[in-house]
Amino acid sequence: MNWMMRTIVPALLWTAFCAAHVDAFAQASRDELFGVSPAKPETPPPEPRSRDELFGTPPAPPAESQPSRGELFGLEEKEEPARAFRWGGFYNGQLAYTHSHPGHWSRAVSRLQLEGRGELVPGVRYVVSARADIDPVYFDSNFYPGRVQDDQDFEFMLRENYLDFSAGDWEFRLGRQHIIWGEVVGLFFADVVSARDQRDFILSSFDVIRIPQWAARAEYFGNDWHAELVWIPYQSYDEIDRPGAEFYPAGLIADDIPDAVFASDDRPARNVSNSAWGVRVNTLVDGWDLAAFYYRSHSATPTFHRDIVPVNGTPIAVFTPRHARIWQAGATLSKDLGAFVLRGEAVYTDGQRYSVDTLDDADGVVKRNSFDYILGFDIAVPADMRLNIQVFHRHIFGDADHIVPKSDGFGASVWISHKITPVLEPQLLWIQSLSHGGDRMLRPRLNWYVTQNATLAFGVDIFAGPDDGFFGRYNNRDRVYAELRYDF
Repeated sequence: MNWMMRTIVPALLWTAFCAAHVDAFAQASRDELFGVSPAKPETPPPEPRSRDELFGTPPAPPAESQPSRGELFGLEEKEEPARAFRWGGFYNGQLAYTHSHPGHWSRAVSRLQLEGRGELVPGVRYVVSARADIDPVYFDSNFYPGRVQDDQDFEFMLRENYLDFSAGDWEFRLGRQHIIWGEVVGLFFADVVSARDQRDFILSSFDVIRIPQWAARAEYFGNDWHAELVWIPYQSYDEIDRPGAEFYPAGLIADDIPDAVFASDDRPARNVSNSAWGVRVNTLVDGWDLAAFYYRSHSATPTFHRDIVPVNGTPIAVFTPRHARIWQAGATLSKDLGAFVLRGEAVYTDGQRYSVDTLDDADGVVKRNSFDYILGFDIAVPADMRLNIQVFHRHIFGDADHIVPKSDGFGASVWISHKITPVLEPQLLWIQSLSHGGDRMLRPRLNWYVTQNATLAFGVDIFAGPDDGFFGRYNNRDRVYAELRYDF
């Protein structure tokens, strides 16, 4: 009962406060679970038959004759030039209590993102955006180390800031931008260009978790095909926070070392030789949307390298996150088959490093190549229900017995939502490893569409499995949360 009073009552008070301020914002709410925009409360959500429908992005107006290039290839439609400056954004607030021992407040974050767009000169469009996060949990915490508090108490970050212009059949985008190559829902396989904010693991919505890249992108449109060239002079990398943070990804690599120190992320120098580049080509064949890509970069996700450093005559193990130079080649497909929409991705990665939980390796790291693939099914169900099922597999070439966390083998995910009333929509996400002893994550959630432009949500995040599992390493991070989203 004491636990309930500490957890549920503050959450309800926070919710009442938020509901009282609903009218201060405008625009459609979004589903934070997958970054999906739910339908307006008065209209049941449609069956997910396309990328735009599935992710809730407004589709382009239907053409009277031939489809546009964006419609033909399933790409984001660029808006018609408009000299008038337009602005919008969203507010996202989340309150979370981690109830595993020891229980503690882990989130009270408020996020405000503002975005403006318009036309700089005729034919040159621009987007500018920035976000500020503030979290009182980290102002003066007895639970988190000082370095973690400094990292998460307040942050200002640039989001997408770019210029768009065209030249014949070429379209160009220069600046900080999202480059999304994936097809599947809720997971990152072929989406190799995106860096991610993993300070909340993979629990955040896509528009929060994705980190834009400083890039130059050129797209060419043929009659029935499309090519994309990307150059990233200064690469963005995953944010993993500091040692002692809620989801710091160190795992078991230091469990057998009494004197271990974790250093700051050692990112590659910003020079031309460390830049990233890639190419992607896609086409339509008998209704199949097919794409292939190649991407050369440093791994956005760091690997912990172990160095033995003498300190006052005593050897100390220092673990430093570093980013290996890799290349990735892959393909995606999607097809509306009537009863369901099929989506698939496959990626081969060469040169990736992995941490190991053995002291036999000199630096605690092994180099392995891998092959990942996933098949997803958006199944046609009644209009007030949505169902997505995915199966996936990772094969690591060579010995993978000591790699942590365990991420190879087979797995599956299920995402289902159902509107029980015009304003209440329960959801469930279940991701399960089929190869590593019940390693899984379970996320039941209830969305309450308070108005057309505001959503309150209540949920639970549950992690289970072995301590060296991808999810099981966070066994003591189960939490309950309440969340508010306004878009304007």
